[in-house]
Amino acid sequence: MNSDNTNLFDTPIEYLKGVGPARAAVLKKYLNIFTFNDLLNYFPFRYIDKSKIHKISEIVSDQVYIQLKGTISNITETGSGHSKRLTAWFSDDSGTIELVWFQGIKWVSASIREGYEYFLFGKPNVYKNSFSIPHPELELSILREEKKVNIRFQPVYSTTEGLSRKGLDSKGIAKLQIALLERVLKEIPEILTTQLLVSYHLMERKEAYKQIHFPTDSEALEKARYRLKFEEFFIQQLEILSYRINREQKIKGFVFGEIGHYFNSFYKGYLPFELTEAQKRVIKEIRNDMRSGKQMNRLLQGDVGSGKTIVALLCMLIAKDNGFQSALMAPTEILAIQHFHSIGLLLSELDIKIEILTGSTRSAQKKKIIAGVENAEIDILIGTHALIEDNIRFKKLGLAIIDEQHKFGVAQRAKMWAKSQNPPHVLIMTATPIPRTLAMTFYGDLETSVIDELPPGRKEIKTYHFYESKRPDVFDFIKKKIAEGRQIYVVYPLIAESEKLDLKNLMDGYDMMSHVFPLPEYQTGIVHGKMKADAKEYEMKRFKKGESNILVSTTVIEVGVDVPNASVMIIESAERFGLSQLHQLRGRVGRGAEQSFCILMSSVKLTSDARVRMETMTKTTDGFKIAEVDLQLRGPGDMAGTQQSGLLEFKIANLATDQPILQDARKSALQLIENDPELKKDDHYPLKKYLLNYRKGKYNWSLIS
Repeated sequence: MNSDNTNLFDTPIEYLKGVGPARAAVLKKYLNIFTFNDLLNYFPFRYIDKSKIHKISEIVSDQVYIQLKGTISNITETGSGHSKRLTAWFSDDSGTIELVWFQGIKWVSASIREGYEYFLFGKPNVYKNSFSIPHPELELSILREEKKVNIRFQPVYSTTEGLSRKGLDSKGIAKLQIALLERVLKEIPEILTTQLLVSYHLMERKEAYKQIHFPTDSEALEKARYRLKFEEFFIQQLEILSYRINREQKIKGFVFGEIGHYFNSFYKGYLPFELTEAQKRVIKEIRNDMRSGKQMNRLLQGDVGSGKTIVALLCMLIAKDNGFQSALMAPTEILAIQHFHSIGLLLSELDIKIEILTGSTRSAQKKKIIAGVENAEIDILIGTHALIEDNIRFKKLGLAIIDEQHKFGVAQRAKMWAKSQNPPHVLIMTATPIPRTLAMTFYGDLETSVIDELPPGRKEIKTYHFYESKRPDVFDFIKKKIAEGRQIYVVYPLIAESEKLDLKNLMDGYDMMSHVFPLPEYQTGIVHGKMKADAKEYEMKRFKKGESNILVSTTVIEVGVDVPNASVMIIESAERFGLSQLHQLRGRVGRGAEQSFCILMSSVKLTSDARVRMETMTKTTDGFKIAEVDLQLRGPGDMAGTQQSGLLEFKIANLATDQPILQDARKSALQLIENDPELKKDDHYPLKKYLLNYRKGKYNWSLIS
């Protein structure tokens, strides 16, 4: 079982008293609990406050759970088969209430006794203007007094039907936690220094684990939560900051010392507009990184339409001036093509070779591109995931730009590093504003630049939310805008789990628009991800040239499509989109000087979250405010994207609600790293030992941004 050199907390869970092989199997299957440590860190999701005992006469609502103390009488079994039920009367000195059971009748009937005093816990139910309590929890009052553990606050653990069948409902898991704490509590090491404990008034680690599972009162519970949340953030920030220092020390970057012919020629002769002060500031920050001798790892945030692409282009020209190639990876073919055309047009007068590589590139052309990249004939390669295929090797890749990074998994981004003998400078761009807390955790090892200024002359997009009954008015509005020479997007959801239905809705929507806006007066195009690339490009070109008035589409137009004349965005079934996606879609309009509009169409039946999303969109166009609401609604894992959410899994801390704790933890981690980067001091030894164990099996993703 446990040899001397085995960490007690790594002991397989089957060796805990009350578990065994069968229960261990379901704990592993449903809860990923493999060891003592896993169970110790499986925290209750809520607590039942049993410190207050109510009187029956005080029951006025069926909304909340209550605790009563009284005696049982008149136990009666009625009915048969599915209609069988057990009833009893429960009385205290203020009144009587009926108890009722529809399941487990045989067991309940055998276990309760008339005339005995019980503590009852349950939720009152109203039926024909009188209260009853279905399936109450009952506990003999004499047994409660004999219990070793204070149960004023009863922990409630998430469980499943499969666990419950093995006796591991919430109460069953609580019993295991009692057995575990008896076994390990004295051995839980303190990993934080006395100075930290005193500075932040932190509860000791042993006591925190005891109180988080079985709190003595609400104050102790809050202190335990704070301590464990602080520790979780502190460890994570320590890892991020350690990786960052390690990378800066060990990985040297290409020195881009020159600002030469290509940059200056473009800046002075071909830049189509004056850069904003924010763009100039960001370029300066990037320029300082690229000439420092350290490898750049920078996150560039800029709201939709803020001008990130021109910043990326100027950075690629710096790379070219220093004899290096650049790669720009986009998440969709439409966006890659958009970048290829817009950058190609801007650089058409300069001697720079640009190519595009996507899944649709024909094999003969692909071979030419592979050869051109290997011998450095190609200066800039733009593309999709095709850029990270194994057969793509650059001769001198000096700058890798990843657009809309949340669309790529970390492992996918990592492959970009293997494209050059030495790691290139990395610029990660996103038009999805990232809340500060998320940036501090998920991107904590990156430097951050923000373009917080829109180009002059842009007007704020007006956003409205309408139900189906307003559709005739929306059609009239569309006709008016088309008569003024404007163009319209109509976007439908296309979500994997209901793809066939969504595709039908899209086609029905296209038919409806074609009927309401008939030929030859109106031209309506359609674009969706199931179409062949050349068909999509044909429709997009028609819309860009103004040959079609209306483009019915799925979210393939979410990023990168730039048609200044399109001034109306209609989003159908808007309640099915997340906030960041709604904000991205809205950003497809408002790119010209004309006033633009976004209309959210939804069903009348909205969830409370969907209602908040609609209200947020109509109240603000500030991407960072929207991102904060999105974080509250969806949580950090979903915002980071399914491929990356595992990197943000906290056991107890919550990025959406625990921002002050995160800030304290980051500040403390930064001070520690600056004073003792290798944790050599004696009072840091327990922390160092803990971190070595914590790092087992973890891949250092931060080294690849």
